[in-house]
Amino acid sequence: MSEAPNTPAGETPTPPKKRTGLTSTGARKASSKSARTRSREFALQALYQHLVGKNSATSIDMFTRDLAGFHKCDAAHYDALLHGCIEIEQDLNALITPKLDRKLEELSPIEQACLWIGAYELMHCMDVPWRVVLNEVIELAKEFGGTDGHKYVNGILNALAPELRADEVGADKAKKA
Repeated sequence: MSEAPNTPAGETPTPPKKRTGLTSTGARKASSKSARTRSREFALQALYQHLVGKNSATSIDMFTRDLAGFHKCDAAHYDALLHGCIEIEQDLNALITPKLDRKLEELSPIEQACLWIGAYELMHCMDVPWRVVLNEVIELAKEFGGTDGHKYVNGILNALAPELRADEVGADKAKKA
């Protein structure tokens, strides 16, 4: 048997510590997710249905509420995200489009839905700190989106945050300086 590197002879190497609350891919386990996080996940799935299937908000809402685990989410936050994003989708697209390096139609529906959720929360959910908004949406993009989609979402929302939460972002930057 060969010794593990950096382990003195005769000592047993300690196994690496397991990261609790995470799956093998690094995503948070369902049991460690907050009700707000779950509401964002259900809203993302619902907005995907809207973007891809062109389904109405009402039919999507009825379908989503019947999904397993919906009872564990913050239903009020889900409602705000789903109905709010669909109601102001043109405004959200107008905010997002100037920050893109491609046409809006070329984004994956997951990236677009993540950007809608992030922009909506930055605009309307002042009880959620801007850094939490970004972190939550980036986690959504990591879990549901393409390989590097979360990096793109991060870049766009980092560009939007100073516009939508100027005071809060400025105060955070002043603390770091």
